[in-house]
Amino acid sequence: MSDIYLVDDHTLLRDGLRVVLQAAGHQVVGESADPTQALADLRKLAPVVVLLDLHLGQRSGFELLTELQRRPLDVRSIVLTMSAQPRHVAEALRMGASGYVLKGSPASELLAALQAVCKGQRYLGPDVAELAVQGLTAPGDDALDTLSVRERQIVVMVVQGLSSTEIGKALHLSPKTVDSYRSRLMAKLGAPDVPALVRFAIRTGLIDANNA
Repeated sequence: MSDIYLVDDHTLLRDGLRVVLQAAGHQVVGESADPTQALADLRKLAPVVVLLDLHLGQRSGFELLTELQRRPLDVRSIVLTMSAQPRHVAEALRMGASGYVLKGSPASELLAALQAVCKGQRYLGPDVAELAVQGLTAPGDDALDTLSVRERQIVVMVVQGLSSTEIGKALHLSPKTVDSYRSRLMAKLGAPDVPALVRFAIRTGLIDANNA
């Protein structure tokens, strides 16, 4: 069976996953709620698979997927998330995810995904496969496509009402650097104020309208 690393911001969920995975013969070698810490651990622990959520509080699983694309780490990734947005499925696949499983799925589907991915295959459940088709064939939002993962992350944090100091602390950036990001983002998106950023984030699926 395989060594697995967990990335999720809910400790209770990680505890439950560990029980399910170890009962199936897998070994959970580490876990974190923070993409930066996860990346450092992945270098040291060298698991076969990383299971990651896309929503990590003020951080994003897409940030970790980006780093895994940039670095020669021999680890496969499976997204395990509540997000059933076609855009998120398509983007995760474009960024190298080998599997995508919804958190509402039965444990057997996650175990099937692990079995396939450990064999070098890609795994999408029936519902996710349809979402992937929708996301990969839908016309993109030109403005969103111009943003880097870090820029998208800052948009979300600004929309959530965090100050430049709070954003800088979370992302290990100076408040001045965050202010520069904010200014460039608002100019790039043609957003004169935060409410305009909120509308953009909802329209493009960066945030859920119910949580805005």
